[in-house]
Amino acid sequence: MELEIDLEDWPEGEWEALTQRAADAAAGVEPALASDRLSVSILFTSDGEVHTLNREWRQRDKPTNVLSFPMMERAELLELGEEGPPAMLGDIALAYETCAREAAEKNIPLDHHAAHLIVHGLLHLAGHDHVHCEEEAQVMEDLERSALANMGIADPYNDTD
Repeated sequence: MELEIDLEDWPEGEWEALTQRAADAAAGVEPALASDRLSVSILFTSDGEVHTLNREWRQRDKPTNVLSFPMMERAELLELGEEGPPAMLGDIALAYETCAREAAEKNIPLDHHAAHLIVHGLLHLAGHDHVHCEEEAQVMEDLERSALANMGIADPYNDTD
């Protein structure tokens, strides 16, 4: 998967390397993401920008931690062959202030939370959903746990820590 990463309003850090590791981990648990033909753009930005995107595209007038904008249906993704032109899977935007606040509230490193949100966003782009069906939510959470474990990151859904 080819990643186009745009860092706008995040502190200095190894965000590009983290993004690549998270994408590799997501592809390791969701084979549909392993295609070399896929392209994803990831924007590290501010709450203000994500708030604007959320209002304009999702009709939700508030910031959120991560937004995913798929450009391909899951069926199209699953039918994507190895040969052919690049295929844009979609866009992801992460909001710094919300991510930093959530990481602090969970008492986890910001890079661990960002990795979780990148994996989460990529799984959304691959057609996974956690909103409409409890069974699908469990599948998505299990994929996230596996990808993050492969990165050496603790279970983000374990509230007993």
